[in-house]
Amino acid sequence: MIAFEHNPGLVAYLTCGDPDLATSRALALALVDAGADVIELGVPFSDPVADGPVIQRASERALKAGTSLRQVIAVGAEIRKARPQAGLIVFTYLNPVLKLGIDEFARQLVAAAIDGALITDLTLEEADEYIAIMRAHDLATVFLAAPTSTDVRLQRIADASRGFVYAVSRTGITGEQRQIATDAAQLVARIRGFTSSPIAVGFGISNPQQFRAVGAFADAAVIGSAIVSIIEKHGIASVEPVADFIRGLRAERSVAQAER
Repeated sequence: MIAFEHNPGLVAYLTCGDPDLATSRALALALVDAGADVIELGVPFSDPVADGPVIQRASERALKAGTSLRQVIAVGAEIRKARPQAGLIVFTYLNPVLKLGIDEFARQLVAAAIDGALITDLTLEEADEYIAIMRAHDLATVFLAAPTSTDVRLQRIADASRGFVYAVSRTGITGEQRQIATDAAQLVARIRGFTSSPIAVGFGISNPQQFRAVGAFADAAVIGSAIVSIIEKHGIASVEPVADFIRGLRAERSVAQAER
């Protein structure tokens, strides 16, 4: 079950298989120990259109290593056994799920005790079968909400989402940015009109100041490209640098709260 134990919550993204599956497993455990509430287990894909260059390169490296959806789910099962309290979400594009079969995908998530999934290129108009199958297996379905979404669409996204709603801080692709758009706070306020579920803000959060800013109006922050950049730099030696980065975010937040 997905729960945000920290304030704010922290959702950490990994491209599984970059640099290898063993390191991805170790990174996930270190992220949980450093203060991440939810781990997004990214499935590498050959055409990651929603991702920026950092995650695109990570996908290329993971695919060259032969990483598959089944392997990512298997890593998730290992993480669940080692850290039962962690929230676990498979983050993937639709094609690998269709290749496996939606029902089989759901069954494997249940067998691995993974909480649910976010399929980044699955539109609401095409999601009825997916939602029905995931509901039947009591699995979370996380959907993306953008600043350009109408209120009617936000209502539909809120209704379709379980676990949390992922609020995109800006339009475009993933990647670090210098500041979080004011649109993000407005978007979260709009979403809150349609759901009591937690709302996590992602796309571009990369430093303690941004993490603290998001925590002022959202339930959680999603951090992806900043983590993947550290992994790209350090490779198999990236576990401690990534953990230090997350601990730094948490420490900065604690200092800010103490000063109020």
